[in-house]
Amino acid sequence: MTNGMGTAGAWPPTPRGGDMDRKHCLVTGANRGLGLELAIQLLARQRHVVATCRHPGKATALNRLAGEHPGRLHVLPLDVTDTRSRDALLRDLPLVTDEQPLHLLINNAGVLRGGERFGQVAAEDLDASFHTHATGPFLLVQALAPQLADGAVVANISSEIGSIALRQEFRTPSYAIGKAAQNMVTSLLSQALAPRDIKVVALHPGWVRTDMGGANAALSVAESATGLLHVIDHLTAEDSGRFLDWQGDALPW
Repeated sequence: MTNGMGTAGAWPPTPRGGDMDRKHCLVTGANRGLGLELAIQLLARQRHVVATCRHPGKATALNRLAGEHPGRLHVLPLDVTDTRSRDALLRDLPLVTDEQPLHLLINNAGVLRGGERFGQVAAEDLDASFHTHATGPFLLVQALAPQLADGAVVANISSEIGSIALRQEFRTPSYAIGKAAQNMVTSLLSQALAPRDIKVVALHPGWVRTDMGGANAALSVAESATGLLHVIDHLTAEDSGRFLDWQGDALPW
């Protein structure tokens, strides 16, 4: 790690016996790409995982994974932009976690509208990005706060594209605006949850070979997910509210 993080994070990287094996994690947008890989790696750590996506019936790979890990991976529907969908998750979550608290929440669900050009950016694309990346995660964390364990981690999968300081070209405006707003969500949530030692961070996963990142991206999903979980493992209270990349380096807002 190059950002000076300690090694005594509240969320250990590997199970050490006892109740550690029963820690629960929730990953949104887990039907493919980075979200699916995060679920896979968390299961490899013997965690209990709740994986959400908008259309579980179409999530072939995720459902296959659930079949391979009965009782430890539960797939639930969630559209983070929809109030009724969030309310349904709140009702269903205690049933699959046996009313145990969440120790890790990864807000990974995202949307990207490609090919945007100035003068042709659509209002509906801006709205979709804002609600998916900012409003949805904020309201989800607010609603799930009573079910988060003290000392838990909330990781918002952001992007360097949302960094105002790093912008040097007009590119993917709806995505950039949504991620910039998500970064403010991270900062505000870190303040709200600080009394319970819940750490909230914005994490840039790098340029990853996914449907969003494209085939020419530098990182595989496995490399990115491994890095992100390593960063999460070593977070301290001082890191809460920060904007970090998949290697733990700080990014400008």
